[in-house]
Amino acid sequence: MTTTADGGYLCQHDYRVRFERGERGAVALAERRSPAVAVLIVVDVLSFSTAVDVATSRGASIYPSHFRSSAESAQLAELYGALLAVPRRKRSAESPYTLSPASLDALPSGTRLVLPSPNGARCVRAAYERGIATVVVGCLRNATAVAAFASAHAGTGAIAVVAAGERWPDGTLRPALEDDLGAGAILAALGAGPTASPESRYAANAFRTGRATLADDIRASVSGRELIESGYADDVERALEIDASRNVPVLRPDGFLSAAA
Repeated sequence: MTTTADGGYLCQHDYRVRFERGERGAVALAERRSPAVAVLIVVDVLSFSTAVDVATSRGASIYPSHFRSSAESAQLAELYGALLAVPRRKRSAESPYTLSPASLDALPSGTRLVLPSPNGARCVRAAYERGIATVVVGCLRNATAVAAFASAHAGTGAIAVVAAGERWPDGTLRPALEDDLGAGAILAALGAGPTASPESRYAANAFRTGRATLADDIRASVSGRELIESGYADDVERALEIDASRNVPVLRPDGFLSAAA
């Protein structure tokens, strides 16, 4: 079925806590209907969100790049006077930073870094361009901290959680298990009850019921296997550290910064 209704259903306007997937989902939830979304949380567990959490916890500023070409991301880095993270396979002594969280462990405080991401960064851009007041990056590592921050800063507005997902070769959205579970962890921590949309409750329940096998399921998922079989098992393990971080990356004029900065 193709959803074409424009009665507020697409933005789940009857509920204070909302859940959707992908860039188009972010656009739908950002629709300016009362109560408008005050806080939008982007979840891209493998690996954009996890990388941003690690980097901003070290005092770095992260500029997400949605561009497909490295040349466009390089132009963005030049514009902001920032370093450019490169694809994992192109890491070198000259370009040591990538989407791999492990590559960011020694990131000096104050570093400005452009971080390309075909999924998470697109959701961030969608929220920013539609005037969402507060855009946050969440993952399994900081789920409880992000939920607490959102609750404290949403006021009378709504909270939207977007699982970024992956893409099929034709560019269409491929829902990703790890992002649904990461979003579910945040939604479960929000504990919104009847003020949460059915979609939100579904994701929260998926996390609660699947928590016992979550690590094994993500390791065995499409995204997990892709990273593990490419030699990046450590990235998956880092992403699985539920509530290991109290850091909340928030989008500021100078990129994503820790809320504590």
